[in-house]
Amino acid sequence: MKNIADLLIDSIIEKQSCAVVGLDPKIQQIPEFIREECKDYYGNSLKAVARAFAKFNKFIINEVYDIVPAVKPQIAFYEEYGYEGIRAFEETINYAKSKGLLVIIDAKRNDIGSTAEAYSCAHIGRAELINGSLPVFDADFVTVNPYLGIDGVKPFINDCKNYNKGIFILDKTSNKSSGELQDKKIENEGLVYELVAEKINNWGGELIGEYGYSCIGPVVGATYPDQAKILRNKMPYSYFLVPGYGAQGGTAEDVKPCFNSDGLGAVVNSSGGIIFAYLNEKYSGIFSPENFDKASRQAVNNMNEDINNTLEKNNKKYW
Repeated sequence: MKNIADLLIDSIIEKQSCAVVGLDPKIQQIPEFIREECKDYYGNSLKAVARAFAKFNKFIINEVYDIVPAVKPQIAFYEEYGYEGIRAFEETINYAKSKGLLVIIDAKRNDIGSTAEAYSCAHIGRAELINGSLPVFDADFVTVNPYLGIDGVKPFINDCKNYNKGIFILDKTSNKSSGELQDKKIENEGLVYELVAEKINNWGGELIGEYGYSCIGPVVGATYPDQAKILRNKMPYSYFLVPGYGAQGGTAEDVKPCFNSDGLGAVVNSSGGIIFAYLNEKYSGIFSPENFDKASRQAVNNMNEDINNTLEKNNKKYW
């Protein structure tokens, strides 16, 4: 049976895209017509914001589902609005899956023992009922923080094995201050991010699929291409989740080291640069706020072209 990394690769090949759209809604950047419609119906409330998020996300998904393999909702933007926000989060996941997209929950979860197990059950596993169990969010992947060691990661690995899921483990992240910890040298061990890479490579060794990739991979920021080259060599069978392209300053040249010579090995996320493209002067003169979703589609097409052309120039394009 194909593992979830195989299914991700199948979709990447079918759509000729390694792009992931981050669904990170912010209410003041959502078009006014959606905000006002939800405010008129639900009042100036948490529910109105959550309904705006759900509506906005559906518009985006409808325009990108056929040109990207996956979406990545960041749960924090929904948790901010309590129960109503989580409801919108769950609706977004279910709708994305109904359109054939894989879903990566960006939650960066971690704890130990039964608490880590509970996190994993919610996102990729099964929640225990009075009798039996059921999936909750039922995402395909979730991001995980490795700081507590194997105690905090093993429950997620177990669910990957049991339910054909995947995890992306924080390694060399895209934020500017990541080096405060991740670049520290450990005596006789190298740098912290190198040690984490070795752990990820070992943890994923039993879960390699038909394409030769594990369903356990790292998060490696596009903003650190030199480190990405090192990490690619340390984790040849891992699929990379690469944030930082676009709005954070990462370019197609920067993400190139994250790919293997076979043209596979990475998915590249862009969030605000895609979903709020209509606010960018590059698109605002072409697309009205009412056509924000069309602007997002154009931004994805441009991203796909940018990355694919760069990979092709470097003999790393799979198709």
